[in-house]
Amino acid sequence: MDDTTAAPHGTLRIDPSHRDVLDQVLDKWSVSILDQLCEQPCRFNALRRAIPGVTQKSLTATLRRLERNGIVERRVIADRPVAVEYRISPLGKTLREPVDVVLAWVTTHQSRIDRARREFDDATEGSGT
Repeated sequence: MDDTTAAPHGTLRIDPSHRDVLDQVLDKWSVSILDQLCEQPCRFNALRRAIPGVTQKSLTATLRRLERNGIVERRVIADRPVAVEYRISPLGKTLREPVDVVLAWVTTHQSRIDRARREFDDATEGSGT
């Protein structure tokens, strides 16, 4: 089956183009950026202050990837000094529902995930793996 052939009903198939987009729009910082921009447009420094732990380099790279994929729009504001504002694009807004579904899944299953992690860590602690 090639990348243009539909997967059989009920089958989840992630091809390279899916993986590429998922890696770029759902990475460590992208979800936090999208969460901020869903509320209101933000300037770069406001985003940096709102997202604990993000570096200037990571924020710049993530915003560029999101802009390249059509998820975020960048607008230059001709103030003095010149500023840049980021806003979620119409395409980016369509990510809100699926991300909310995944976050709800995590919330629903967090205790099971935590238990599985503890069991895994306890089982592998002495095994050297």
